[in-house]
Amino acid sequence: MGLSIGFIFMATRDDVTLRDARAYIDAALALGVVNLGFKDVGLPRAALAELARAIRAGGGRSFLEVVSLDRDSELASAAAAADFGVDWLMGGVRADEVAPIARAAGLAYAPFPGEIVGHPSTLVGASEAIVESARALAGIEGVAGLDLLAYRGACDAPALIRAVSEAVDKPVIVAGSIDEPERVRASVTGGAAGFTVGSAAIACAYAPGERDFAAQIRAILRTVAELA
Repeated sequence: MGLSIGFIFMATRDDVTLRDARAYIDAALALGVVNLGFKDVGLPRAALAELARAIRAGGGRSFLEVVSLDRDSELASAAAAADFGVDWLMGGVRADEVAPIARAAGLAYAPFPGEIVGHPSTLVGASEAIVESARALAGIEGVAGLDLLAYRGACDAPALIRAVSEAVDKPVIVAGSIDEPERVRASVTGGAAGFTVGSAAIACAYAPGERDFAAQIRAILRTVAELA
């Protein structure tokens, strides 16, 4: 598929949108990041709507990732994403119900393949089952891509990324626990169209020798440039 989406900065930590997410989004936009997102939990709906507006005003593409697992919350978050007018609705586990909402609102939608449990979200099950789930989801009208938690499970993550990317003809976004350049490289060389980094940049863990957020973002952008 190629890196058609690229690096997505998530203003989140441990699958929760930060209280000061707006400051991180503004800083990332100023550093040239074009894809920015947040989760459906951590801030009130009005504050999440403001994040979407800020991303749009800064010329970026917005991504809302649903990590709520109960049906009512997931459907409410999908409806909120439609109201916000985000570019991508990611995550969630009820594609049959959410895809029509996304399609009607003109949102690109990338649900989680495989079985998802807990919070922070964890991917469970064998790689074969995850690949089959990916194939089934990719066949649903209104599903534009997949949100793969490759580094949140017990499977060999690089092999899983490659297997899912080869099994579907839609973009695969690798999300969750990408905290070092090698995981970015494995995602890109495995065929992913994009990847997210949030906690690792905010905690200054992606490039341990760098001690501020801007340096972390620059390090991620360098990794992407090296893979172009």
